[in-house]
Amino acid sequence: MANVLTALQPSGILHIGNYFGAIEPLVQLQNEGHRNVLFCVDYHAITVAQDPTQLRKNMLFAIATYLAAGVDPEKTILFQQSRVSEHTELGWVLNCIASMGELERMTQYKDKARGKGENVSVGLFDYPILMAADILLYDTEIVPIGEDQKQHVELARDLAERFNKRFGQTFVIPKPQIRQQGARIMGLDDPEHKMSKSAASEKNYISLMDDEKTVAKKIASAVTDSESTIVYDVNRKGLANLMTMYSLVTGMTMIEIETMYQGKGYGDFKKGLAQAITDYLKPMQEKINGYLTDEASLKQILDLGAEKAKHLAQTKMKLVREKIGVQL
Repeated sequence: MANVLTALQPSGILHIGNYFGAIEPLVQLQNEGHRNVLFCVDYHAITVAQDPTQLRKNMLFAIATYLAAGVDPEKTILFQQSRVSEHTELGWVLNCIASMGELERMTQYKDKARGKGENVSVGLFDYPILMAADILLYDTEIVPIGEDQKQHVELARDLAERFNKRFGQTFVIPKPQIRQQGARIMGLDDPEHKMSKSAASEKNYISLMDDEKTVAKKIASAVTDSESTIVYDVNRKGLANLMTMYSLVTGMTMIEIETMYQGKGYGDFKKGLAQAITDYLKPMQEKINGYLTDEASLKQILDLGAEKAKHLAQTKMKLVREKIGVQL
């Protein structure tokens, strides 16, 4: 069995891309008996301005979502990043062996910093180092991620190898695990770019909490093309993206979807997709709302998870301090 780690920002908006790219794969690995670590990366979240009151609400919503998706606190260590100070401590140590060039090459930083000039935060530039610390602190072997995060896991691998070479065997070398289908769900309004919580328009994504009317409206306006047949073709990016979603929420193959809509057009297809998404989300939404009615229980789960994570993190940081020579 392997050590598996997943982390998501508590942004308040978790969409189906987040769910199928990271949360569902973690639940599958959890049920296969792996040791799982899952946490809300609240320190990553503050790399951009946050309202403190809203951030606290987002944290509880994220935990409720994880539980509703099937995360079991008895099988998965579920906690809040800032409760375990070893994350930032190891982040500083890794800062001292990383190079500016490595961070400047991070494509996500380039995308998020574009147009901000000198106003971009140091945290936004440096957060891949904290992410590397998140991963390496727990002897992580598998990191379920979307395609866009692969570069960050590769940085964690490079830093682990560099540290091990310089100071002796200390860190496990993690591997990214990217699902074959649905690893990168694209924006409904722009199938050239990934579905994003920070998109300018809400028409870009399907939130896990969108109701039936909202889902139908967003799917109806989703970008497709001028052709009329419902056939999976990676070059028809808008349709391919919608068919991928259809497959994920129903379990149907692309051939089965094509057969279902043979001789039919986008109108029928989009209505069917919207209904399938709604049917998939409704049970999860009911569970999320149920968990949110008992905030005390959610906080207790985080307390217990932080204790478990702290034990693992302290053991690893003691070794790191010994290796670099600051442990007297």
